Amino acid sequence: MLALLVFAVVWVGIRGFLAVGELQAAVPLAQAAQKQVVAGDAEAAQKSADELAGHAASAASLTGDPIWRGAEVLPGIGPNLQVMRVVSSSVDRIARDAVVPLASSAGSIDLAAFAPTNGAVDLQSMVDLQQPMHGARVAFDSADAALATVASAPVIGPLADARDELTALVADGGATVTALDNAVRLLPAMLGASGSRDTLLLFQNNAELRSLGGSPSALALVHADGGTVSMVQQADSGDFPKFSPTVVELPIETRALWGDNTASYIQDVNFTPQFPLAATIAREMWKRQFGTEVQSVVAVDPVTLSYLLRATGPITLTTGEVLSSENAVQFLLSDVYRNYAVGQQDSVFADAAAKTFAALTAGGLDSKALIEALAQAGTERRILIWNADPQEQAILADTTLAGGLPVSDEQTQNFGVYFNDMTGSKMDPYLDVQLGVGTVTCRNDGLPNYEIVVKLTNTAPADAATSLPTYVTGGGEYGTPPGSIRTSVHVYSAQGTYNLGVMLNGEPTGYHPTSDTGYTLSKVVSMLAPGESAEYRFGFLGGSAGEKDTRLESTPLVYTPETLGVALSCESALW
Repeated sequence: MLALLVFAVVWVGIRGFLAVGELQAAVPLAQAAQKQVVAGDAEAAQKSADELAGHAASAASLTGDPIWRGAEVLPGIGPNLQVMRVVSSSVDRIARDAVVPLASSAGSIDLAAFAPTNGAVDLQSMVDLQQPMHGARVAFDSADAALATVASAPVIGPLADARDELTALVADGGATVTALDNAVRLLPAMLGASGSRDTLLLFQNNAELRSLGGSPSALALVHADGGTVSMVQQADSGDFPKFSPTVVELPIETRALWGDNTASYIQDVNFTPQFPLAATIAREMWKRQFGTEVQSVVAVDPVTLSYLLRATGPITLTTGEVLSSENAVQFLLSDVYRNYAVGQQDSVFADAAAKTFAALTAGGLDSKALIEALAQAGTERRILIWNADPQEQAILADTTLAGGLPVSDEQTQNFGVYFNDMTGSKMDPYLDVQLGVGTVTCRNDGLPNYEIVVKLTNTAPADAATSLPTYVTGGGEYGTPPGSIRTSVHVYSAQGTYNLGVMLNGEPTGYHPTSDTGYTLSKVVSMLAPGESAEYRFGFLGGSAGEKDTRLESTPLVYTPETLGVALSCESALW
């Protein structure tokens, strides 16, 4: 028995030492293969990938034999061996099922394929990537799930650092691969690979906030056929009547929260934070007004346009202004209201949209910058996509592009904070927003308390009532004094949680507790004069014992909101 024990220790020790060497050799090869795949250097990428796969397979083999698995039950050393095995097998899985297939396709991977040239996109390049990209996604998902099983295993410091570093790399790489997998599966269909396709573009104006971004100030119809894309029609909110009765039958909770205007006015379709509903309404309004039933609806905002201008370079408007990635947001959400009469503003927005679209489809743009711009806008929820085809829409499920309500799971509690302009103005570039979330458990039953902090400040000049145009301030037409900002704030918790109330600057305040499609939520309405601030604290009680990681998603604003640190204790918690 003693001899067997000594043999096992030596066996595991030697194989563990060898496995560490194999993994150390694999790291630089993985980095090299990634760069070579992106560069389209097929020969070099294949060589690096094959070497990587060899080292990774060796590490997995060295840590996966029966003696090693049997030693994993030993106290102390066992968890370390288990983590070593899972790390090795995860690297092997990614190398075998992700890196090697993608390296084999490196010759056909060309970032320029994702960018139009002369109004057309090469769809075949995307189709050729569908199989290897989806296989890579499955590999990353499997590795991520395996690493999650040993995330909290008590292991020695160096191994813990390696595990955590690999987990972070797999998460980041998996997010990129998932996004690309979604793109190569969805874009060919949306660009007319199987026949002509019409898409409605909504340009959301963040100067007048809506839950999903901003009031749709300009719209366009984009026609695609076989990868050839053209903008065939433009309209603005003034081209639509008030529809009575509503164009769709609204859910009872939606009507209670935002009224029938959501399905009566094109400017208000995105009061709801559920983009599938907003897109369905906008699609029906466009069909009734212009006769075309689109298959997709895509929403973007001026901030997205500024990101895209990094790829296209500056554009010159018909009026002579030059828009760049640095000045587009300032011009479109502020300067245009000072420089042009109300009747001219919509035409300026339409011209900016058309010129940007023309620059994007003409060719010659920076493909890498285009992909980075789209990725950033997507992460910030500035691009939203809805497809009438359920199978196509399913590809977007659980991504930020789908524009659904926040989804929580066993590890994460997600909250949504949504803003709607109630001033009837374009004052929201002056609305400074700070957001934070904290949690603490003080109850004997283990249910956690959550607090979401929303701090709002009106940064408009003290003389905003007279120094800003009436169209910007609203002129008091809807009951808000010129210069003030009136905003509704809806904070969505998760299904199964409990509403605990709202504090305003440390004191209880009136609020509207309600629900939406099963989500618990609280609503308040803020009114701020120039220079005023308000700090709201929304309280919720978890529906099950145990604290989770907390995350916030919010309405995409003109600027990215500052994140507040929220440290709660049982003594400081307001509930």
